[in-house]
Amino acid sequence: MKATLSVIPDVVILEPRVFGDDRGFFFESFNARAFEQATGLKREFVQDNHSKSGQYVLRGLHYQIQNPQGKLVRVVQGEVFDVAVDLRRSSKTFGQWVGVHLSAENKKQLWLPEGFAHGFVVLSETAEFLYKTTEYYAPEYERSLLWNDPVLGIAWPIEGEPKLAAKDAAARPLSEAETFA
Repeated sequence: MKATLSVIPDVVILEPRVFGDDRGFFFESFNARAFEQATGLKREFVQDNHSKSGQYVLRGLHYQIQNPQGKLVRVVQGEVFDVAVDLRRSSKTFGQWVGVHLSAENKKQLWLPEGFAHGFVVLSETAEFLYKTTEYYAPEYERSLLWNDPVLGIAWPIEGEPKLAAKDAAARPLSEAETFA
């Protein structure tokens, strides 16, 4: 597994070793030992999630203010632009974001540590998105950060308005958001 630090060093892009031939391909999508060797982190994942969305659906930017979740994310069908926003006030990169194209074709994964808001927009006709979390989903602690907050300036690679859930359309800008110490 190859690990590459993003512009926010705590967010890591992971690329598995893929073995392919005329029959198809094989790769380990997760191996705790390889994850620890590649990232220097030992994490226990407690929940796996799987979503399917249509083109221009934007999910996020979500986080849990208590019981924050670290997430290991990947795409198994289609392509998305995946975004992590640092919400840790004590961090040098507070309020900064990183975006990565994840697809079934490139097989890249993204590690987002606890303390980040997370979201993605679907670029293909549909996309299936998988993510492992280090904490259980707790809806009472879920928060949404405004996807198009001009202070963040996220360069979403779409024209026009995305398709949003009501909670994401009503999300708060960074200046009003609950953040982490």
